[in-house]
Amino acid sequence: MKILISIAAAVLTIVITTSAQAFCGFYVARADTSLFNRASQVVLVRDENRTVITMANDFEGEVEDFAVVVPVPTMIEREQINVGDRAVIKHLDAYTSPRLVEYHDSDPCMRYELRERMDMDASLPAAGQALRKAARSQGVTIEASYTVGEYDILILSAAQSDGLIRWLNDNGYRIPKGAKRVVDSYLKQDMRFFVAKVNVEEQSKLGYQYLRPLQVAYESNKFMLPIRLGTLNAKGKQELYVYALTRTGRVETTNYRTVKLPTNTELPEFVQSEFADFYRAMFHKQTEAENGRAVFLEYAWDMGWCDPCAADPLSAKELRQLGVFWVNDNAARDARRIAPAPAQNVFVTRLHVRYDREHFPEDLVFQETGDRQNYQGRYVIRHPWKGATGCDATEYFAEVRQRQEREAQSLANLTGWDIGDIRGKIKFADDNRPATEEEPWWKRIWG
Repeated sequence: MKILISIAAAVLTIVITTSAQAFCGFYVARADTSLFNRASQVVLVRDENRTVITMANDFEGEVEDFAVVVPVPTMIEREQINVGDRAVIKHLDAYTSPRLVEYHDSDPCMRYELRERMDMDASLPAAGQALRKAARSQGVTIEASYTVGEYDILILSAAQSDGLIRWLNDNGYRIPKGAKRVVDSYLKQDMRFFVAKVNVEEQSKLGYQYLRPLQVAYESNKFMLPIRLGTLNAKGKQELYVYALTRTGRVETTNYRTVKLPTNTELPEFVQSEFADFYRAMFHKQTEAENGRAVFLEYAWDMGWCDPCAADPLSAKELRQLGVFWVNDNAARDARRIAPAPAQNVFVTRLHVRYDREHFPEDLVFQETGDRQNYQGRYVIRHPWKGATGCDATEYFAEVRQRQEREAQSLANLTGWDIGDIRGKIKFADDNRPATEEEPWWKRIWG
């Protein structure tokens, strides 16, 4: 039996089975999607009523068991469907991830300086007459059928939810219990259903060992992401990352609170080796503080630059692969060996939500805002001076000791970790004070 898989947190879906590298600069670690289990990713490109949605497959298992059903607000033609490059989504994830940065105190006997260590078109034969006849008998219309890359795709409409669910079950899709009410609500909105399965033969011809992201472009006044059916029989809470790319500014949800995560907080040095544990604990506590009903902002920035850079901004070519149709690609420039132009007029918003049926009974509804203020989840390690000193640095090390205590308190407040355990991991400045250098002999000669 075909099994629906959780794909980019889209709807009628079921899961079949249930250290960042530092570089020269001050960015040292990032909280990318790999930190969380059952994490789905969706890229939404939005301009006026035009939307391109890219759904990253988090599917694991036999590809012939993959299938997905996604409610869409309008009819979808073959030319509106594409298969993307998951490397581009990986790049976008890296670029927008919350990050850990570090600074090093300079010699307290000298001027204080902070040093910033800063990725065919083959037409699917029309569904067989028997398939279409059976669909019609249950009030289901197969409006279109395509093969796009390794996927066989149907666009369905239906008169009633009972007929649609029965047809899907009869054709090998395992539909969760309780789906009728949710499907009814989509049908009342005159939505179609985008159905995709893997064409194993096509995948073999193409040579891919993984499933590439599915992309759909459409026009609709509805700026939303359907998630409800995916929660009906999910095991536990699911993580969803939404990357919204617009001309205007930050994207937020209108039917749930959009909350900025705490940022620009200084943390003890040991967090550098435990950053993944810190971020999971911090996100969990923030979710609990909002009673599990908030959507969290992790990043909002103009795509042309970053500070600090957890990864380079996406190129114009990569943005066009995601559907940002208003930027020019660099093919002509590349042919002339001219440096690629930086991305312009693209604002990226990264939203992170942990959701389940109880706390998120509605689909996510979004709106663009004119807010272009930069925001990032940013956490700071400030290393005390560890070299020898050529002066009396007692005052400096007292200040560092107080700073380290504030860092311990901040970490406890953000994560709920025990303050005593935190203090036990800190090498306090006054316990590890470097030796004072003896005055150079030549100073004693000339005074």
